[in-house]
Amino acid sequence: MKKTALLCILCLFLFASCSVFKSKTFTLSINGRPLSVELARTKAQRKKGLMHREELGRHEGMLFIFKEDQYLAFWMKNTKIPLSIAFLDENGKVTDIYDMEPYSLLPVRSRNKCRYALEVNRGFFTECKLSAGDTIDLSVVR
Repeated sequence: MKKTALLCILCLFLFASCSVFKSKTFTLSINGRPLSVELARTKAQRKKGLMHREELGRHEGMLFIFKEDQYLAFWMKNTKIPLSIAFLDENGKVTDIYDMEPYSLLPVRSRNKCRYALEVNRGFFTECKLSAGDTIDLSVVR
């Protein structure tokens, strides 16, 4: 009986580590370009972010969601992929966009209180002509 239980636990651990069980993604539209985003809603998800990833698809990113507006700060600890970050207010309005350097421990800070942060491959925001003042429809993730 103990061997069966141990085997079940081992199988669950292996399945949980498979990419098949990757977190659910949502598709946002950024000026008509699709962007598949993973959500980081919990403190643990936000802390891990995109660290230790080997790659990020061209039209993929991560949306960090906070329960209330606050000044946000992000760094690139253990993150090898060059990223850009957009800070957004509670309505999805872009307040700031910054490029971030891989492995940098220097924080990138929002100038205003924000509810969301969106990380993407560096250059994606330029490619889709997103700038401060634009609004991203976040109704699909609320």
